[in-house]
This record gives sequence, structure tokens and C-alpha cells, in this order.
Amino acid sequence: MRSTTRILRQASHPRAKSVSFVGLGRMGSEMAYNLFSKRFAEASDFQFAVCDAIPEAATRFVENFRMQFPGAHITVAANPEEATLASGTIVTMLPSSPHVRQVYLNSSGIIPTLRSLPPSEASSTLCIDSTTLDVQVGRDVAVEAHAVGVGMLDAPVSGGVTGAKAGTLSFLVGGSEQSFNQASPILALMGQRIIHCGPSGSGLVAKICNNLILGVQQIVVAEAMLLGQRLGLDPAVLASVINSSTGACWSSTINNPVPGALPEKSPPCERGFEGGFATSLMIKDLGLATNVSKASGSPVPLAEAAEKMYEDSVKRYPELSKRDFSSIYRYLEGAMKEGRRIRIGKVEGE
Repeated sequence: MRSTTRILRQASHPRAKSVSFVGLGRMGSEMAYNLFSKRFAEASDFQFAVCDAIPEAATRFVENFRMQFPGAHITVAANPEEATLASGTIVTMLPSSPHVRQVYLNSSGIIPTLRSLPPSEASSTLCIDSTTLDVQVGRDVAVEAHAVGVGMLDAPVSGGVTGAKAGTLSFLVGGSEQSFNQASPILALMGQRIIHCGPSGSGLVAKICNNLILGVQQIVVAEAMLLGQRLGLDPAVLASVINSSTGACWSSTINNPVPGALPEKSPPCERGFEGGFATSLMIKDLGLATNVSKASGSPVPLAEAAEKMYEDSVKRYPELSKRDFSSIYRYLEGAMKEGRRIRIGKVEGE
């Protein structure tokens, strides 16, 4: 038995009074901090474990947490197996579908480890995956978890890094009502809105549909803001008109892509598009939408066009890959300056 688990077992600490968090990226680290700090405030004898593909990230998290909460029992789990053996509640926040398969289904992953536990231990475990991933992959993992008697929820989030840090995320949850009720107090430590969308995979469907709208919406706002300026309008005036009219939407009122358009706010464009929701992640999410649309037969022509535009933007301007997806404005602005037209797609059957 490895180090983390050995420490917990030696202390005869029940898995029911421990939480593991796997995946400490920009979102995961903020979510884990809120979950652990608030749970520690509720019950100081609770124990915590963190696991990340980059061991240094997990070590830094533990060191920082201990500095702020000296009495906290928190350790690094070297892999998902250790995280599973340590805790009865496991939260994962991973980049995409392949990572979820590896963490949950790999030989040293969560589900094979649960199979090695006594049935009573396995069946009392709750797994919450907040990754935005392929719907079918999420459902397949849930089937494997249910076969072991484990409660499994897909619970992707809306609200971005800002919401993760503030603890104001919305959780879009798929799974059984029993598991949802069990998980709700845990999710409430990281977010404000917890919505049960239906059975396994439903949370992912809701998230993918939402981000489909968001990705298309951000491009249209960038187009309108660029056109208005080209025709002589002050961006702050144009944004004020849009935001008080029928064109109002999050991409304009909160994430407007033009510096100075929102004088009392600080969207990513004011920081060179640093922070926010990376373009690479929007490309991933639109890819999930276009892939599932093909499987379902439901057309998503605007999502397909948006996906191609974001892909072309990072091809022409590689630095935009890690910057907020509202940087699509720079792509359109560049096309205008170069006199280059953007024509994407056609209607089949013409």
C-alpha cells in the first residue's frame, strides 16, 4: 500500500470522512480549495487528498493549504488508486475524454481500485466528474461505476475560473436522484446553482448545448463590435446600446471583446485576453457538439462554422490558443486589416 493510503490506514481513518480531488488545473485547484476549506470549517477532523498528473502541482497545493489551515489533514495521492483508497468521495476535474478514461478505467484507476475493495466499501463511494467530455464516454464510465455499485455523477460546470474561485459555479448534473441528493451538499461548497438535468450523461448534454450557444454568440458579438467601429461608432456607446437591447447577452455584457467597451468592468480583452476560458477549450467543446450532432442526426451548422473559425484563429495566431476565446475578435480584426474575406461552409444539396 502506498504512502498516502498507508498514512490514512494507520490512523484508522474511515474513507467516509475523507475527500479526494483529482485534477488541479486552473479550475480544479480553485474548486478543491473551496471544497476543502469549507469542509474543514464544518468538520476539522475531515481528511483530504489531492492528485494531479503534475506531482509538483499537488505538492504546491498541499503546502499552500497547510499554510492557510495549519490543522488540516491533507496529503498528496500519487495516483488515482491512492486517491480512491483514501476517500469515500472522489471529485475529478480533468482536461477531456481520454484523461477521464485513463483516470477511471486504467488498471490503476478509480473503478478497478473500487473493485478491489469490499463490496460495502465500494458501494458507499461517490464519484463526481466535473470534466466536460464526450457524452458517450461519460455514460460508459457511469455504466462501469454502477456495475461496482458506485454512485457516479457527471457534473460539468458553468462559470469559468472566476466562478470557481468565488465558489459561484453552476453544476449541471447527470445521474440518479439518490446520488444527486448525496452530492448536493458537496457541490454546494463549490457552487451556487446545482441543477439535476436527468440520468447519466444529461449534465454533459446540457453543458455541451450551452457552450455551443456561447461559442457562436461570442463570434457574433465580435463581428458586430468590429462592424460598428468600422462605421464610426464608439465601442462603449455600441456596447451600451446592445446591452440594453435585444442583442444583450453574456458575450457582450460581461465578456465584450473590445477594450474600453465596458468601462466599469474588466473582461479578458483589457488584459490582452489573458485569463478567462481558453480558445483551445472552446474548440474542444464545439468539437464535442459537432461530434454528438453527427451521431444524433441533429444539424448544428453554426457550431460547425464557429469551430472552424476558432481553429483557423489559433492556426494563424498560435498565441490565441491559451487566451480567452473572445480573442476571436483579433482574428476578425486581422482579416479586416488584411482585406481577407472569411467564408466557411456550404449548404449540402445546393
